Amino acid sequence: MSQQAMIFPWQHRVWAGLIAQKKTLPHAMLLRGPAGIGKLQFAQALSKALLCQHPDEDGHACGVCASCGWFAQGSHPDFRLLAPEQDQVDEDAPAPAKASTRKTQISVAQVRELGGFLELSSHHNEGIRIALICPAEGLNVASANALLKMLEEPPPGVVFLLVAHQPQRLLPTITSRCRKVDMPVPDMQGALAWLSEQGVDQAEVRLAYAGGSPMVARDQAEASKPLELILSQLARGAGADAYSLATMLNAIGMAEAMRVMQKWLYDLLACRFAVQARYHILHNAALQALAKSVDLAQMLELQRKLDDAYRSATHPLNNELQLESLMLQYVQLFNVKTRT
Repeated sequence: MSQQAMIFPWQHRVWAGLIAQKKTLPHAMLLRGPAGIGKLQFAQALSKALLCQHPDEDGHACGVCASCGWFAQGSHPDFRLLAPEQDQVDEDAPAPAKASTRKTQISVAQVRELGGFLELSSHHNEGIRIALICPAEGLNVASANALLKMLEEPPPGVVFLLVAHQPQRLLPTITSRCRKVDMPVPDMQGALAWLSEQGVDQAEVRLAYAGGSPMVARDQAEASKPLELILSQLARGAGADAYSLATMLNAIGMAEAMRVMQKWLYDLLACRFAVQARYHILHNAALQALAKSVDLAQMLELQRKLDDAYRSATHPLNNELQLESLMLQYVQLFNVKTRT
């Protein structure tokens, strides 16, 4: 894979702009935009390029120098990545099966450890060191304040790269000390072209289900079989096997299960009011048919319970029993006479 392939086609313009300012980059940049558009990969590629000893004419890392080797091995002495402890670094990975073990915050201890790293001298004569923080909204109050002190008095030669999916959650004082870089969202044609290059089948369907995020669509395609079985059961309405549904949903983790159900009910509600499905294009006909017999009041009540279940998804509860109760309520949504 070429070094240029480390960034995505829709990012080339932003890349060129930053590389052109390579000698005068600010000490802190906030890369912001929705999840699933490749912000973390861009930040990693930029970090590697800034540390590279022999970048190419477009500013991409050479991939063969000692610095690139260290970076590839995750052991570069001038680079640190801060992510939630025990979390997945991939911003677009599907939710893990055991959602309760996943931490979502960057601790103050991690930021203090970063402070120790910043006190060290650079390994290279250029003196550049890079701290990449993703997702930046994972900072809690204590860790955000600890980072703020570093941003207010940045050590020489340090570049902070903050990646945020929800920048509104950051402290305004942190945001004000960063140059804002709005990361581009690919248009439909560009996203579909990229998914086709990745060998993703039914790209348009998967992109719709992913809410327009191509990387989420790619990752969901790789793990789509369990989801397809779940959706085929949901499409049966009153004929669905609530207990089998609960078991399959439990296998993908409570938080992801609630996201699946929320999207399904969103489309069911849309079809109830004669609107096309947004997420489930292939199941539009089934949703339209189910919408004719759904009890609207019961569906809105189920939506409320799903929202509550999502908020408590990381609590040590008996998720399968809870899912069984929710799926029984789902099946009962359709036990009414067909509407005309």
